Amino acid sequence: MNSMLERIHAVLSTTPGRWQQLVSTFPVDLLTRPPREGEWSAVQCLQHLLDAELALFPVRFRAFLAGQDFTAFDPNKPQTDFASKTPEELAATFARARQDNLPLLEQVKDEDLERTVQHPQLGTVTLVQMLHTWAAHDLNHTIQAERALMQPFITGCGPWHTFFRDHEVARE
Repeated sequence: MNSMLERIHAVLSTTPGRWQQLVSTFPVDLLTRPPREGEWSAVQCLQHLLDAELALFPVRFRAFLAGQDFTAFDPNKPQTDFASKTPEELAATFARARQDNLPLLEQVKDEDLERTVQHPQLGTVTLVQMLHTWAAHDLNHTIQAERALMQPFITGCGPWHTFFRDHEVARE
């Protein structure tokens, strides 16, 4: 596996553990608290990551290998209903799905990285771009979740509040 794929694998393989740590540490009221109206809570970020892990990234990976263009994916319209699952169940399901999907990276040969397909909104995309997106997507939504979790702590830090302005979400 080349170094770029190793880095992507490192992100993808550590994300489930980060989520399991978060959901086992924080109470449900913080996990389900959006930073402000219209933004996702930590649990909603996890639900989205799980939805993408089941219905987006492995499907698109296989489409690349088969030379098939992508169909549209609306991140605001989940493919699966996770409402009845606890945060711990979501994290465990995400971990299992990710474990099932990590071997996909082992299939990639250097010559596969430049394979192209058509994305319905973005036009021509390559496999290497999608793999980078998969890793960035993990990090983005994990950071987004941690930012949501930070909000009650930021408001309570008194004179140190100014050090967290870059992460503060003004509540409406």
